[in-house]
Amino acid sequence: MNNEELKALVRTIPDYPKPGIMFRDVTTLISHGDGFRATINNMAEPFFERGINAVVGIEARGFILGGAIADKLGVGFVPVRKKGKLPFETISQTYELEYGTDELEIHKDAIDAGEKILIVDDLIATGGTLEAASKLVKELGGDILGAAFIVDLPDIGGSQKCEQLGIPCHALMAFEGD
Repeated sequence: MNNEELKALVRTIPDYPKPGIMFRDVTTLISHGDGFRATINNMAEPFFERGINAVVGIEARGFILGGAIADKLGVGFVPVRKKGKLPFETISQTYELEYGTDELEIHKDAIDAGEKILIVDDLIATGGTLEAASKLVKELGGDILGAAFIVDLPDIGGSQKCEQLGIPCHALMAFEGD
């Protein structure tokens, strides 16, 4: 399946979670067998020959995608979770939300210095969670070779932030507007 066919499998829910927002729901895409398989292949493809050592997935849909992409690339998977969810010693990074802040964590021994990392999530909007995850990876000495997403919302600016952070941004599709 090509990316336009995959885009047709993404459900749009108007006015969720609040009026004026067009929520891009990828659960309809990942529940479609051929669509999910093609999504994983298309997200992993640019990174096959890059020497990736591990895939970092951002909670929660980044776990679904990241685990499958790590398997496809033949590498390990590293979860980045909300504060208090990981059982071992962690490092943390605060990031901005629309109203307040939140915090992401990674195990302090999850990445070795110099490892080549691919960060994965379902969607890039503001880039806040990507920036927090990238700071965690860099604090552990990882070398981020790229970030992969199903959906880019370019009008919100996350993919531009990704590039400003020096991280090549790979998204399968874009939806204009909020």
